[in-house]
Amino acid sequence: MLHREDNPRLRKNNFDLLRLVFAATVVFVHTYELSRYEPLSWIPQIFSSDVAVKSFFVVSGFLIFMSYERSSSLASYASKRARRIYPAYFTVILLAAFGLVFVSAKSAGEYFSLEWVKYLAANLAFLNFLQPTLPGVFELNRYTAVNGALWTLKVEVMFYISVPVFVYLFRKFSEGKILALTYFLSVTYAMLMAWLAARTGDNLYAELGHQLPGQLAYFMAGAFFYYYLPFFEKNAGIFLGAGILILFADYFYPLPFLEPFALAALVVFFGLFLYVGKFGKYGDFSYGIYILHFPIIQIFLQYGWLSESPWLYFAAVLSLTLAAGFAMWHLVEKRFLLRSSHYLAETSR
Repeated sequence: MLHREDNPRLRKNNFDLLRLVFAATVVFVHTYELSRYEPLSWIPQIFSSDVAVKSFFVVSGFLIFMSYERSSSLASYASKRARRIYPAYFTVILLAAFGLVFVSAKSAGEYFSLEWVKYLAANLAFLNFLQPTLPGVFELNRYTAVNGALWTLKVEVMFYISVPVFVYLFRKFSEGKILALTYFLSVTYAMLMAWLAARTGDNLYAELGHQLPGQLAYFMAGAFFYYYLPFFEKNAGIFLGAGILILFADYFYPLPFLEPFALAALVVFFGLFLYVGKFGKYGDFSYGIYILHFPIIQIFLQYGWLSESPWLYFAAVLSLTLAAGFAMWHLVEKRFLLRSSHYLAETSR
């Protein structure tokens, strides 16, 4: 019987491509949501940044548990996670903190203030919600946050930290029981926060619902398909068909206890089946694109660049974001990866 770790689908898959698609989806939606340019109003009717982010979490659930299981030690796992996520994140925070002085409405003396120190400290610690703005930056934009996309990184990091605990529980009580219990509690928490938000009108509950407890269902659904990969392969058609039907029904009548699992079934199916080739050989630009696009859009909007031609604005934002993601990969990200990283192995071929 083929051991899960020897499965060739774990070596040849479409997850790199999917993450790029999800990152691009978020960029598409934000070009409209931040600008509200009417010619671009079709974008959120076709693309959903919410679904893209949830799909990111599904992929993380699958791949990060795999990373931990393959790591020789906790230190090895922590090193791989830190090398993958923090150098680029650190670079983005510093670029914003020091670079945006040139677009601030305040003088340099007013800009480098206590508020600036708070921004730097909070954001370097993934606590973006404590100080999302910089002095005099984007004050007249629809949204004043420097980088509103970074909230998911906090959730990801919390998930990374929790993975060793979950694996310990898996081994003590069985994977299936802990996955099911965590999934159920996560969905219940998200539903409770949504109910409290609707009942009280306090948006804080909605924000809390989007944090780790409420997102764990997507991580755990992804983890399910990793741990039960042979079962999924034998029944892939059933999972795919059921997932499509559930998501279609969920569009008309919410099915909160089924939607995360259905979405995960589709994401993992397309990640493992219908292989399109070694996309990772070009590098992984998805992370850089995701963490850089928001301030790029904000700068365009602050100066009104190409506002008279929304389609040119759209094309320019996409082009500049792709170039920035390419530069981030080559100048920062890949320099901190271990030589054993599959990204470096792919790009060297």
